[in-house]
Amino acid sequence: VTQTRQFHLVTLGCPKNEVDSDKLAGTLVADGMVATDRPGNADLIVVNTCAFIEDARQES
Repeated sequence: VTQTRQFHLVTLGCPKNEVDSDKLAGTLVADGMVATDRPGNADLIVVNTCAFIEDARQES
């Protein structure tokens, strides 16, 4: 019996990160993984961040 692997995806930063995270989630699901809201249940945890967060904060 094969257990389905789960992933937890955290997105921080700019709106582009949301798009990137959606694409990544789609790829992971296509590869047979299932998203979970519980990090403790995840076989894979991905944190998608933006390198320009500080610059954006200073501009606002």
